[in-house]
Amino acid sequence: MNTHDPASAADFVEEVELRGHIIDSLLLPKVLDEIMSLGGTFRIADISVGHKRSDPSFSRLEVHAADPDLLRKIVTSISRHGAVPVHSRDGTLVAADIDGAFPEGFYCTTNEDSEVRLNGQWVSVAMPEMDCGIKVDAAHSTAVTVPMSDVQRGDLIVVGHAGVRVHPHQRETQSHDFFSFMSSSVSSEKPKAGTVREIAAAMRRAKEGAGRILIVAGPAVVHTGSSEHFSRLIRGGFVNVLFAGNALATHDIEQAWFGTSLGISLHEGRAMREGHEHHLRSINRVRRLGGIKAAVDAGQLTSGIMYECVTHGVPYVLAGSIRDDGPLPEVITDTLAAQRVMREHVPGVTFCLMIATTLHSIAVGNLLPAHVKVVCVDINPATVTKLADRGSFQTVGLVTDVEPFLRVLVEELELSGTI
Repeated sequence: MNTHDPASAADFVEEVELRGHIIDSLLLPKVLDEIMSLGGTFRIADISVGHKRSDPSFSRLEVHAADPDLLRKIVTSISRHGAVPVHSRDGTLVAADIDGAFPEGFYCTTNEDSEVRLNGQWVSVAMPEMDCGIKVDAAHSTAVTVPMSDVQRGDLIVVGHAGVRVHPHQRETQSHDFFSFMSSSVSSEKPKAGTVREIAAAMRRAKEGAGRILIVAGPAVVHTGSSEHFSRLIRGGFVNVLFAGNALATHDIEQAWFGTSLGISLHEGRAMREGHEHHLRSINRVRRLGGIKAAVDAGQLTSGIMYECVTHGVPYVLAGSIRDDGPLPEVITDTLAAQRVMREHVPGVTFCLMIATTLHSIAVGNLLPAHVKVVCVDINPATVTKLADRGSFQTVGLVTDVEPFLRVLVEELELSGTI
C-alpha cells in the first residue's frame, strides 16, 4: 500500500515497526491516520496478521515526510502507539543541571509500559506514570519515571524520543473483561445493574489474584449515608488502600460522634441544632487526642470508615486542600509530599474504584499506569470525561448516585459469599 508517488520530489524516510494486537486494538489504523493528519505519507512494507484473537500481528512501515523536522515530529507522535524505528539506537542521556527541572528536550512519559535502550539492550522503565521524565542509573542499567519536582542535579535524564519505545495497552482478549467494551462512552443510560455485577466480579478477581484494590473516595460517601456500605467493603478485604481528603475523614468522624454530616442528621435528613459546628468539633477533638489512630486506640472513635481502616490495617493517604478546616493531623498539607506518599502505594494496585470526587479522581488517574483497571462512579458524567481527556483512557464510567451504587455492590459481593 502506498499513499504517495515515489517519483515525486525526494523526501525523508524512516522505517518503523509495530507488534502485538495492532489490528483489534486499532493501533495500526491510529498510526496510519496520525501519519497522514500530520502531513506525512506511508508505505506498508510488510504486514503479518494473526489468525486468532490471541495471535499477535506485525507491520513494518516506511514513513515519508518532506523535511527532517516533520519526519521527526511524525515518528515522535506515532511512538505513543508503539511504533518503533527499525534502526534504533541507545537513548540520549543528559545530566540535570539544576534541581527540580529536566534538561530541555526531555522525553515526556505516558502511562503506558515503556522501555529505553541502554548499551544496546532494552530496559523496562519502572513505575510507569504520565507527564514525568525517565531517570537512568547507568551503572546498574535501570530506568524509572521521575516527576519534575523530584529531579536532582546530576540525574541522568532521557532526552528526545530516540531509543525509547512504548508498549500500548491493548484490547483484552478475555471474554469476561468488560473494560474492553464499556469504556467507550459515558452515559447515565448504561445498564447499571449489569455493570455493578461486573465491577463486583473484577474486585473479586483482584482480591483472589493477589491484586491490590485502591479506593479513591469523596465526602459524598458520608453525606449520602453510605459509610456502613464502605465499612463492609473494608471488613470484607476489598479495600487495600484508601486515598481521600480531609473532608471524607472529617465527616466520617462527625457522623460517628454526632450522627450528622455537614450538620445534617443522617437518620432524620434535617439540619440539627448547632449542627454546623459538628465537623469543627470533630476535628478539634481528634487534634486534642493526637490523631485518628490515637482516637481509635483511646476508645473514643469506635465506628466509621476511618475506624475500620485503623482496626483492619488499611493504609490511607489524606491529601490536603486550600479549603480544609483544621485539618486533621494525618492530612498531608504539602501537595508534593502527598503525591510522593501516594506513589509509594501505587505499585501492585490492579484495580481502582473512584467514588464521587472529581479533583481527587483526576489527580490519582494521573498517577496510575495504563494497565490498572479504573472504575469512576459519579453523579456528574463530566468527572469521567475529564479523566479520559487527561489520558486515563482505561477508565470505565458509571453515572449514578453513591449510595445505591455501594449498596448494590455490597449486595453483589454478599451473594458470592465474599463479604
